[in-house]
Amino acid sequence: MTKRDVVFPPGRQALYERNRYSPAIRSNGFLFVSGQVGSREDGSPEPELEAQVRLAFDNLNAVLAAAGCTFDDVVDVTVFIVDPESKFDTIWKLVPPYWGKAPHPTLTGIGVTWLYGFDFEIKVIAKLPETRELPA
Repeated sequence: MTKRDVVFPPGRQALYERNRYSPAIRSNGFLFVSGQVGSREDGSPEPELEAQVRLAFDNLNAVLAAAGCTFDDVVDVTVFIVDPESKFDTIWKLVPPYWGKAPHPTLTGIGVTWLYGFDFEIKVIAKLPETRELPA
C-alpha cells in the first residue's frame, strides 16, 4: 500500500487524529480535501448558520493553504446542506467572496438530514499548483 501524503492545517491536527481521518491527501497531482464544517477549534459546531458557513470556508481555506493551494485551484466542489429548502438562499449569498471569479469549479449540492450537529459541509478536489497546466 502506498503511504498517504496527508496535509494538516496548523493547529487542528489533534482534532483530526481524535476523529480518525485526514483533512486532505495529495495524490497524482490533486488534493482531495475531506468535508469541512463550521467547527470551532474544539470541534464543536458554530451555532449561527452564517457564522458556521464562513467558518467552514475558513477551515477549508486553511487546509488548502497548508497544501500550497487556494480556492482558485479547486476544480470540484460538493456541498451538503441540512434542510436546503430553508437554508440554501442564506448560505449561497455568503459564497461569492470565497468562490472567486468565473470560470467556477464544478458543483454538486446534496440535501441531507444530519451532519453531526452542523448545517453545512463542503468538500473539494483541487489541482496542486506544481502540476497545473500552463495556458496555451
